[in-house]
Amino acid sequence: MSSLAYFFKESLRGFTRNLSTALGSIVTIFLSLLIIGVFLVGGITVDNVMKSVESEVSITAYVADDASEADIQTVEDFVKGLEGVSSVSFTTKEQALENFRAASTSDIIDSLDGMNPLPASIDVELADPQLVEEVAGQIEANQTFRTICDNPDDPADSLLYGQGSVERLFQLTNYVRYIGIALIALLIFIAMVFINNTIRLAILARRKEIAIMRLVGASNGFIRGPFLMEGALHAIIGSLLAVGVLELLRNLALPKLQAALKFLTFDASLQTFMMIYAALVIAGLVIGLIGSALAMRRYLKV
Repeated sequence: MSSLAYFFKESLRGFTRNLSTALGSIVTIFLSLLIIGVFLVGGITVDNVMKSVESEVSITAYVADDASEADIQTVEDFVKGLEGVSSVSFTTKEQALENFRAASTSDIIDSLDGMNPLPASIDVELADPQLVEEVAGQIEANQTFRTICDNPDDPADSLLYGQGSVERLFQLTNYVRYIGIALIALLIFIAMVFINNTIRLAILARRKEIAIMRLVGASNGFIRGPFLMEGALHAIIGSLLAVGVLELLRNLALPKLQAALKFLTFDASLQTFMMIYAALVIAGLVIGLIGSALAMRRYLKV
């Protein structure tokens, strides 16, 4: 306990001795962790929106009016056995017209003059939306489907799943995740560089004292302790500041954002925020200790 008290006292001395550098280190950690925290909250929101959009991805396979029930059932059984398919249902021409009537204006329905131009369809819901193109390709290649589809000359034209939009959607989700990982890595690196510089200056400022401690036989751990404590102190202060600002944003800004953007799903509970806060404090502490250790390894030869 006495050693810890000494380490803490010396870390405070180093803090006040290099106040401007220490504040720069704390502010860097604070801003880095704040941006990471905001990104994590935004990432949860974006991920929820993406999952909501992805859950709407499905395949509609249109069949000809004269398709037999046996052939339709054969195709349904084939599709049910495909990987990534969660359910398969059949929509008759009459059901398709009713669905269209419910989603359209009466003027459009009246213009049909009692005709029903809509085809029947096999509707495929997916357990894994990422497999939509693979599933669609297997349906298109099925020989029975090619004979009963409403456009035998081009079976691909009888499949509807938002071909181009789906591909762009999945590309966008992947880009967002990759950019987020790269941004977090960059911010962590910047914070570690600042801590490294801060500890380097603290070592240089105390080089005479360190030399005396070596002469009287102080252990390496005893000499290194205050610098590790100083790096941890900077990190904890910075991370707590980031947590405080995020909590203010959660209580003040997030409700207003939810009211303004009702189409987005902000499914971030208090428990989720608590986990983010804990992760930021732990990440800050780890960054501080690693930054200090790297500085000591390079500049403190004990």
